[in-house]
Amino acid sequence: MILSGVAETLLSGLPELGERMALRIRADVEAYRDESLITLDSLRRSCAANADLILTHLRVGGAPDASSARDTGRLRAEQGVPLADTLHAYRIGSQLLWTEILAEARTRPDVSDDLLLTESAEFWALSGLYAEAVAVAYREAAAELTSQGQARRSALVEALFTGIVTDRTLWEAARELELPEHGPYAVAAAKVDVPGEEPLTGVGAALRQANLPSAWRLLPDEQLALIALPTAAAETACLRVLRRTRARVGFSPRFPSLRDTPQALRFARLALAGLKGAGPGVARFDDNPLAMVVAAAPAEATHLMELVLRPLLDLPAAERARLLRTLEHWFDAAGSAGAAARSLFVHPNTVRYRLRRVEELTGRSLSDPRAAADIGAALLAVRGPGRGDVSRPAS
Repeated sequence: MILSGVAETLLSGLPELGERMALRIRADVEAYRDESLITLDSLRRSCAANADLILTHLRVGGAPDASSARDTGRLRAEQGVPLADTLHAYRIGSQLLWTEILAEARTRPDVSDDLLLTESAEFWALSGLYAEAVAVAYREAAAELTSQGQARRSALVEALFTGIVTDRTLWEAARELELPEHGPYAVAAAKVDVPGEEPLTGVGAALRQANLPSAWRLLPDEQLALIALPTAAAETACLRVLRRTRARVGFSPRFPSLRDTPQALRFARLALAGLKGAGPGVARFDDNPLAMVVAAAPAEATHLMELVLRPLLDLPAAERARLLRTLEHWFDAAGSAGAAARSLFVHPNTVRYRLRRVEELTGRSLSDPRAAADIGAALLAVRGPGRGDVSRPAS
């Protein structure tokens, strides 16, 4: 090898060469100045190892050995050094090494400029090969770290939603998921129509833009989000983002501690189950807490429905539908027969007649607050999820 003597001389002073390379890189690449990321000793060893690769090849020839270059790439990925800075540092080290080779070669009469020009091409080809090895190993390690990070985040989100947490896990979850350690928070549960497809695509990014950190979990039938609400206006902003989607979403009440996440998830699911119609929309648990309570106790709700409304439910379908729908509009109108009549497109006396018919059948007076509450709750049970439509729209 033409430069074997030069390489052998430089190899004899490898520790000092590694030191000079490390100091030059630290001076020129900002990321390498952070001692918490890369200690000077670690950088010195890495520089010496990579210089050793090239100098050994120049001395003895043979197939290039890129092991140290791969080690450098993997280590920098694990340390969190950007790939661009890693490759920049590698180029700086290579340039300094070539300068040292030139300086030593020019002390030797047998090494002409023509020979150096030939060796220069080989050196830089070799340096490029090792730089590619650095980049490949870096990307492989970064992909592994990303996969491990995603798995860990997924496990922590699952622990929060299921309640399998300790005080330490709560702290780790907040840190790893980039959530504040204290609330308020809320949970959103969105219906998944096709397993594997996210109904809330892009919502996480939109929430980040609104400074609302969130953590996500995709299940076969639901997409779940744990959302931090750090300001008074945060919930309104969050709901605005959710309503821009074409999804069916249930939204929990706000809660102060990550330990309460499982209960909030239950509330969000109840809100989702109680969402009217079949199209997109967002249902807040707090918008209709009585309906949520009814939905949370299906057996008790069925008993209430039977106890209060059975005579009405036994009517022929057309009359049953008219009375139930009239009741629904009357409750929606806060007990105003006139407003209910307008929404039903009938005369107010028609509404009053139907309400008296309900009172006769149930034996309960709608002017009695307790009786009205019983009928209202029983009506919610009739409309509850999984009961089907026991009343078709009728005027």
